[in-house]
Amino acid sequence: MPTHHPSLQRGPADLIGGRWLDPPSGASPLVSRNPADPSRAVWAGGGDPARVDVAVSAARGALDEWSGWSFERRAGVLRAFQAVAAERASRLADLIRDEVGKVAWDAQAEAGLLGSKVDITLDAGETGPLRRVTGFSTPLAATREGRCWYRPHGVMAVVGPYNFPAHLPNGHIVPALAMGNTVVLKPSDKAPAVGQFLGELYKDALDACGAPPGVVNVVQGGAESAKRLASHGGIDGVLFTGSWPVGRSIMQANLDRPGRILALEMGGNNAAVVMPDADLRQAAVECVRSAFITTGQRCTCTRRVIVHRDVAARFIPALAKAASALIIGPPDAAHPVFMGPLIGEAARAAVLDAQTSLARAGGDVMIEARALDRPGWYISPGLMRVERFLAEDGGAGADAEVFGPFLRVSVAADEGDAMEQANATRFGLAASIFTKDAGAVERFLRRARAGCVNVNTGTAGASSKLPFGGLGLSGNHRPAGAFSLDYCAYPVAGMIESSGAAPLPVGMLFDDAWLG
Repeated sequence: MPTHHPSLQRGPADLIGGRWLDPPSGASPLVSRNPADPSRAVWAGGGDPARVDVAVSAARGALDEWSGWSFERRAGVLRAFQAVAAERASRLADLIRDEVGKVAWDAQAEAGLLGSKVDITLDAGETGPLRRVTGFSTPLAATREGRCWYRPHGVMAVVGPYNFPAHLPNGHIVPALAMGNTVVLKPSDKAPAVGQFLGELYKDALDACGAPPGVVNVVQGGAESAKRLASHGGIDGVLFTGSWPVGRSIMQANLDRPGRILALEMGGNNAAVVMPDADLRQAAVECVRSAFITTGQRCTCTRRVIVHRDVAARFIPALAKAASALIIGPPDAAHPVFMGPLIGEAARAAVLDAQTSLARAGGDVMIEARALDRPGWYISPGLMRVERFLAEDGGAGADAEVFGPFLRVSVAADEGDAMEQANATRFGLAASIFTKDAGAVERFLRRARAGCVNVNTGTAGASSKLPFGGLGLSGNHRPAGAFSLDYCAYPVAGMIESSGAAPLPVGMLFDDAWLG
C-alpha cells in the first residue's frame, strides 16, 4: 500500500510535465525507512526507468519557452520558490529527520539552506556569481563590435545524494533554472520523499508564476533510473553528487559526448593537520565535530588527523575523550543529541567492516565503533591510530574513504612530514591546518591538494558563498556553491558589423555588377 510522510502534500508520485503521476503498475517497489526505527516506512511507492524518457521529453518541451523568459522573470520564480521553501521549512526539516536520520538541529539547518541558495545565486554584487555569467561588449574596430553572452546548456539531469537530500540537489536546480535550463531530478533512492517534497515546492512556485509545464521534473527510482537518465540522449548535462564509483560510471557513459557538461562531486578522504603551536582545544573540538557531524556522512567530514609529534601525547587522548563523550540518540529527542543513526544497515556494516580490515592491517583501535543495542542503525564513534597515511591501497593508513563516524589519526615528525601525509590521497576535497604560524599557514594554503582548504577550523561546513568542489577522485573541476552558475551556462562570442563596406582580401575580386 502506498505510504507517505505527513509533510508531503500527496502520496508517492513522479512529477512530469507539471503533473503528478502515480507509480505505474508493475513499477519496481521503492521504500524509504526511518533509520532510527526501520519498522516505519517514510515513503513507499515505486520507480520505473521508462519514466525517465517521458520526463526528459517534458523538460525538452518546456525549454524553448522557459529559456526565452527574461532573466528577471525567471528570478521571480526563484523568489517565489524561496518564499514557499521558507513557509514549509519546518515540515521539510521533519521529513529530513525522519527519512535520513539527521538530528533535529542538523535537519533544520539543511532545510534553511534552500532559500539562502536563491540569494547567493542572484547576487550581482562585486563578488556575486552573476558577475561571472553576465554578457559584455567591446569595440573591435570602427564599425565592428564584439559581444559575449551566455546560453543555457538545455536539459540538465540532477542526480541527488541521501546525505543532503534537499540542499545538494537544490544547489544545482536553482542556478540551472536561473540560467534558463530545465531540469529532471532523480532523487536518491534512500530519500525519495525529500525529492518529492522538492518537486512540490518547485511546482507550486512555477505554477504561481505561469511557467510552462515541465520546467522541473522529478523521477523516482533506483540505480537503473539513474543510469538511464545520466546516459540519456536527450539531456545536455549531468549534475551529480555521490561516490567516486558512480561518478566514474557517469563519465564512462558520456565519453562520446564531449559537449555534455558533467559537474561531479564525489567525496573525500579529508585531512586535518595539528601543529605544535595550535590552540589544542580549538583543534580537538573542530576535528571531532568535523569527523562525526551528520554521523560522519558528509563528504567534507575529517577522515584523517595528522598530529605533530611535539603535541601528540596531549592531543590524541583529548581527541579520544571528546569523541567518546558525544551524545548519541534519537533524531527527534527533546534533549541535545549530536549523532543519530546511519542511513541504513549496509552503511553501518561498511563502517564496521572497514574498522576490522584496517585493524588487521595494523591499526590500533583506540575507540571501537560498535553497533548500538537499540532499534535503528545506530553506531558509536570509532577512532584508530595508524603509523602513517599512504596514498595507496593496503595497510592501516591506506587511502580509503570510510563514509561514517570513523576517524584515523597519525603522528608526523615535522611540518614537511605532516604535509606529505595530508596529500597522501587520491581524493582532494577538503583539508585543514591548526596553527598560529603565518608561514605554516601560507605554505599549507599553497601546497594542500584540495579544493577547500581551511585554517583553524574543521574540514566540514563549507560556505555556499564560496566555490565548493575538489580534485582527483573528489571532482572534475566544476565547483558548486557560489560557482554553480558557471557550469549552468556557456559563453557565446559574436562579432557585429554595422557597415556594408566589406574590404576585399588580397587575391579576391568582386564586381558589384555580378549582383545584377
